Amino acid sequence: MPPAQLPRSRWPLQDAKARFSELVRMARSEGPQHVTLHGRDAVVVVDADEFDRLQGARTGELLIEALQASPHRRIEIEPRRSAMPVRAVEL
Repeated sequence: MPPAQLPRSRWPLQDAKARFSELVRMARSEGPQHVTLHGRDAVVVVDADEFDRLQGARTGELLIEALQASPHRRIEIEPRRSAMPVRAVEL
């Protein structure tokens, strides 16, 4: 009896193209699937929900939290203003 086969997670590009539906199905059910080119990882196919979770929402909340946690939070920053040249205009 052959040994139990581990779930496939690395795909040579040629196999990934030929069996793309299976690759997508496995990315959704078993996790990220690596596609290799010349024996090296080239891309990783992941479930869309996992991708969204990893990418995170672009709300700016992390920046706001970082600024609020800063020990320099109370420093007032005044923007520098420079005089703008004014041109004479004939009407």
